[in-house]
Amino acid sequence: MHMNYFIKSLLTATYCIFCSVVFAQIPDTQYSQGISYVSGGVGEGESQAILDEAQRWPLLLELSQLERGRGVWIFGATIQILNTQNQIIFDAQANGPYILINLPVGNYQIAATYQGVVQKKSVNIKSTASHKINLFWQ
Repeated sequence: MHMNYFIKSLLTATYCIFCSVVFAQIPDTQYSQGISYVSGGVGEGESQAILDEAQRWPLLLELSQLERGRGVWIFGATIQILNTQNQIIFDAQANGPYILINLPVGNYQIAATYQGVVQKKSVNIKSTASHKINLFWQ
């Protein structure tokens, strides 16, 4: 009887752990000017879910800053993406250290602003690759 109880308890605990890992979800998809994106990464489960999903998205931005000599994740950065005609085609605020953006194939300029400091990066989105760009504020 004690062994049966032990096995049931162990199976229940294992099931609960399995469910919490499997069902960690990425945040809801949002849209900026018709371009879908997901932003978040608050908490280990959500971060891992976004990173697992990243291979299916054309662009992953990773946002961090230097604080007391070490890198820390940030949220609240404003992300703007400009096309080759210098028009803003995407404008959103990051809700965590990660933002997945479903950009069409092409060349873009990323302008990310955090605490008044702008960082610019260029990216060439290709249909066959997923791109990861780290944006790091000093």
